[in-house]
Formats: sequence, C-alpha cells, structure tokens
Amino acid sequence: MTNHSSALVSEPLPIPQRWGRAELEKLIAMVEQRSLFYWNGPQTQQLLTEFRAQYPLQYCFPTSSGSGALHVAVAALRLQPGEEVIVPSITDMGSVIGILYQQGVPVFADIDPRTYTLDPADVARRITAKTRAIMPVHLAGNSCDMAKLVALAREHHLTVIEDCAQAWGARWQGSPVGLAGDLACYSFNDFKHVSCGDGGMVGTNQEALGRGLSKWGDKFYDRIGGGRNPEELAPNYRMSEPQAAVAAAQLTKLPEIAARRNRVGTSLTAQLSETAGLILPSVRPGDTHSYWFYLFRLEPGRFRVSRDEFAAVLSAEGVSCTAGYIPSAVYQYDVFQHHNFFGGRWPVKELGLTDVDYREVSCPVAESVLSDSIKLTVNEAMEDRYVDQVAHAVKTVARRLAK
Repeated sequence: MTNHSSALVSEPLPIPQRWGRAELEKLIAMVEQRSLFYWNGPQTQQLLTEFRAQYPLQYCFPTSSGSGALHVAVAALRLQPGEEVIVPSITDMGSVIGILYQQGVPVFADIDPRTYTLDPADVARRITAKTRAIMPVHLAGNSCDMAKLVALAREHHLTVIEDCAQAWGARWQGSPVGLAGDLACYSFNDFKHVSCGDGGMVGTNQEALGRGLSKWGDKFYDRIGGGRNPEELAPNYRMSEPQAAVAAAQLTKLPEIAARRNRVGTSLTAQLSETAGLILPSVRPGDTHSYWFYLFRLEPGRFRVSRDEFAAVLSAEGVSCTAGYIPSAVYQYDVFQHHNFFGGRWPVKELGLTDVDYREVSCPVAESVLSDSIKLTVNEAMEDRYVDQVAHAVKTVARRLAK
C-alpha cells in the first residue's frame, strides 16, 4: 500500500459517488409496478427516451450486457458459416463472442500506434470475398477514423458495427459515436462511464436492420405481432426493468461525466507533452475523447528499467496505474490459439469453410502497444489538483529513470 504522505501523489485516488437519489427515485417507482418485464415497461421506455436524447437512433433494443448488444448486431446480419467480420486486435472478448456463436470468423486487424483504434490501411489488406462487416472499437473513449472505415465498407458493400462500449460521451467529428456506421452497440457494465451493473444497448437508423432488431435478442419472438412461433434461432439478451431504471438515471449524468473525464485526459496530455521518452495518446482534430482510461507508451531504449518496473515505481509514488492493458492481443488468447470454441473444436474450420489459423496471425503494432504501455486511471471525481500531482509524478519518474 502506498504511503501517500511521502509519495509524489499525496492524496488517495478520488472515488466518485456513482449512484444516488436519481437512481433511487426510479427504483422506488419501479417496485410499485405490476411487472418488471421489459416490453412496454415504463422504466425501459424512459431509458429509450434518455438514450435517444443523446444518441438519436430510431430502432433500439436494450440488452442484458454490452456483449449481448454486439451479439444481437452480428446476428441481425444473418452471417453464413465462415463469413468474416474484421475486428481490432486489442478489444474485449465481448466484441468477438457473438461472431463465433453465429459461426462467423473474427479477422483481427492491427491498430494505429497513437490512437489505439483500427488502422484502416490494415483493415483494407484483410478484406476478402468472405468479409461481411467491419467492427470499429472506440477503445478507451477515442473514436476510430470513421471516415476511412465507412468509405472502405461502402466500397466493398460491408456493414459497419460500431463497438461504443468504452466510449460513452465520445464524439467523432462533433457527432456522438455510433451514428456513422450501420449498427451501434453500448455497454452499461459496472466499470463503464455509466452503469446499471450490467446492461447494453444496440441501435440503428436503418429500417432494414431495425425492423426485426429486437427479435435477435428476444428468442426471435414477435412482441409486436404476438405469438410464439420463432422463424429463426436467437438468444435471450433482454434487459429487465430494474436495470433500465438505473441506466436511465445514469444517462442524465453522462454529459457531465464525459466532460470531466475529457478534462482530465486533456490535461494529462498537455502536461506530459514535453516529457522525453513518453508516447502519448493522439486524438484526431474534431474528435472528442471521453477517456475511459489514459494509455501512454514508453519509447524503446529511453529508460533504464522495463515497462513493468516503470509502472511499479509510479505506483509507489501514489499513481493509480497498471502495466499495459489486456495481457496480449486477443488472437493470442488460449481459446484462439487452440481454436477451442465449441467443445474443443471449431466446426467451420473442420468443414473447410475458413482457412484462418489464429496461430499464424500477427498484428505487430498491437503487440508492441501492449508490451510498452502504461494505463493511468481516469474518473470524473479527479479535481485539477489531483491531476496535476499525477502528471508531476509521471514526469518526475520519467526523468529519474531515463538513460
């Protein structure tokens, strides 16, 4: 445990009070209802109203998780076995689970070394005759280069599914993330900017995708027409009224939360910009980063210690940080290296419907980022004085450990 009295960061990490009266009032109203089922439920309807006020998507379906939202989006494409969806090599498993369950093939592309989002040039190299979709992930709250990715998709007649799970409040060229592509997915997971413990949302403005969107997360039941005679196979990712009540209240707080996090991240970049040996995250002009976390990199050969040792020194000085983000590129996880998707087997490969072998995949930029990066904690409770201390600590440690 850090002794803050002698550390460069003399205060403990501020912890925001995330839930309060707004959520409680909705929960009190919810327990007086006759039903907690989502369909036409008052809390779910209020959630949709609050969501659309900030993300104007006509067709929406609230889900039990962000992973569920992504699965619904992928299912709505009606992939044929072996068809491909291009995803970034640094993301959460939730981005790829739905693809695999629909018997599709995640194709991993490399990332930009400064934004940590999909590299459009590498995406272009990985498009094949089997490609059906591109899934830009707005990692850590930094929007992807949607102009180039959407242009690629239109050129090759592909669908764009935006994974906005980490990017509440982020904007691409002034517009909320999720509006540039064909489908957008969001997460109310406990660790996200806004949360109801777990939950998600999938939405679209395209009628062809939106008319039956809810069916793909509700066992393919037709809630509008009624009856239980599903025409296709679909999972159950329904959100409940208690989740919706909390999520609706949380969305009223989102603008302030995102603004505060943007202020923290922007301040860190400004204060660290002249520090030798550090590679800072880049935000494209016109975009707004909502900083789910702050990831910076160490230039190779500039320090006397390893990345892990650098992070350990920062921690000892009171900085809330971790060495790296995820442990490896997703394709390097055991489940991919062994193709262990269904009882130790991968049916689409055994049937000759794909020649992808994840043991042969290489995304060198992603692997480099994961080996030399340090993740700083960001939250909306951080005041300027605390952020100044963190920046000072990082600069001091960088000078102390420089070669």
